[in-house]
Amino acid sequence: MTQLRSDRHVVRVWIVAVFTIALLLAGCGSDGDESAPADEAAKTNGDRELAQAHQRLVTTYDGGLHILDADSLDVLETVELDGFLRVHPAGDGRHVIVSTDETFHVLDAGVWSEEHGDHSHHFATDPKLTDIEFEADHPGHVIHASARTAMFSDGTGTAEIFETEDLAQGRPATQTVESAAAHHGAAMAVDDNGMLITIGDEDGAYGAEVRDATGNETARNEACPGAHGAASAANGRVVVGCEDGVLVYDGDTFSKIDSPDPYGRIGNQASTEDGRFVLGDYKVEPNAELERPRRVSLIDTARKHMRLVGLGTSYSFRSLARGPHGEAIVLGTDGRLHVIAPASGRVTERIAVIDEWREPTDWQSPRPTLFVEGDAAYVSDPASKELHRVDLGKGEITATTTLTQTPNELTAVSG
Repeated sequence: MTQLRSDRHVVRVWIVAVFTIALLLAGCGSDGDESAPADEAAKTNGDRELAQAHQRLVTTYDGGLHILDADSLDVLETVELDGFLRVHPAGDGRHVIVSTDETFHVLDAGVWSEEHGDHSHHFATDPKLTDIEFEADHPGHVIHASARTAMFSDGTGTAEIFETEDLAQGRPATQTVESAAAHHGAAMAVDDNGMLITIGDEDGAYGAEVRDATGNETARNEACPGAHGAASAANGRVVVGCEDGVLVYDGDTFSKIDSPDPYGRIGNQASTEDGRFVLGDYKVEPNAELERPRRVSLIDTARKHMRLVGLGTSYSFRSLARGPHGEAIVLGTDGRLHVIAPASGRVTERIAVIDEWREPTDWQSPRPTLFVEGDAAYVSDPASKELHRVDLGKGEITATTTLTQTPNELTAVSG
């Protein structure tokens, strides 16, 4: 009997110990009440560790910025800032580059992740406009690729580039790359610390070149009238839009893919760095004040081939995005998201989101805008001041908010 009571005592002690350890582990794994909204806690307590990465949105309006929770679409912060504002993801999942007439500003959206061995820790804090600024003469395109961010100044034809991850430590050191003349252009990092930059003059861009880490030219092509934009694809390839097709840089040389029309302009692209297809717009009216195109282009960077896809509706330059599985997604003026399988060019789904709309003539005027982050598509509707979250897997709207200001540009960070 003594031995039996002793064994039972050992079992009871072991059970209590295990239960205590479980409670301690649970306390370590959750910092506070997990039922509280993550961003609400961040606003109350400052920096906070989250159970998973949390996305935030940034939308511009005339006179400032709204930063929103990506799930609830609650406005977390409003920043007043004068001028016509443009927003671009910096590329680190946390910061957004905001351009005004003379400056690139850095906005901290307040969510980020840190790698820790075989897992990551996720954090949130109050969003804010930082004191990090880059002066520029007519700030233009901002493009993140190959772990670096390039900001192009149209007024000087120069680009400033920095290691994207350095933003977490404050103002990063930058490298300046100069083209021969001022023009509306673009620049982006390529593999092996190189840089692709457009070639142009006062009449516009007409080609692109690549320079290595020492600044020496390694590739050049001037057969790209109206060169506009640059997008990265798999295996280090880059697509630059032209008025008669695209240039494709494959890591060594440029090649040209001609449009099927004499004038077939591709000026805006959407890509994924691990996919071979690039989605582009497609315009065929060289003298139009504003063309409302009804076809998009799909560029196969591996096979050097272009396919045109008719949508049955028009769209604008803020209508192009890529889905979580590489889908090409276009916001049509019919108010629907047109989901395209890039390999076949087949429209696989049409998701109704907003009412029909018409693109304004002035490119700076607000118009419905599409941005995709993760498995969600975000669509703004200036006419109603609404912003919608669309679950791309379900094909349905899961959240809607009405803003106090008319939304214009839209972007997001992954956290």
